[in-house]
Amino acid sequence: MPRHTEKRNLPYTPDQMFDLVADVKRYQEFLPWVAAVRVRSNSETEMVADLVVGFAALKETFTSRVHKERPHSITVEYVEGPLKYLRNDWGFEPDGKGGTNVDFCVDFAFKSRIFETLAGQVFDRALRRMIFAFEERAAALYGAGESAPGISSSSAHSAA
Repeated sequence: MPRHTEKRNLPYTPDQMFDLVADVKRYQEFLPWVAAVRVRSNSETEMVADLVVGFAALKETFTSRVHKERPHSITVEYVEGPLKYLRNDWGFEPDGKGGTNVDFCVDFAFKSRIFETLAGQVFDRALRRMIFAFEERAAALYGAGESAPGISSSSAHSAA
């Protein structure tokens, strides 16, 4: 069951980072492997969305409920699809210098052992690519900022 946490200091405001992550309908424009998005419902505090995610010839659709607390946090909870479970937490705190400390955590497991094994082989690389895609999107939307010090990450994996 892959689990990954990441902490970043980015030169954007918490509102900007919140808006970027909460804009699920645009994920297919910049996130690798997201082939399509359908937002079923959306309010200031909650969204339900379907994402079609593809890896090579494999395509799967999953539904998530997104809880939003502007501008501090976004929590993604799994509703249905090929996973056993999924939880994704984003935290956005001002760093006191005009930027944001971003905390990111994703924890999930596939229903299928075959998918679990395949995911485990490429999990770190895929996650780093996804995180980089969010950073590139922020730079494209808000302009490139100064290099952010204090970037750190950690990950932990456990077998199902």
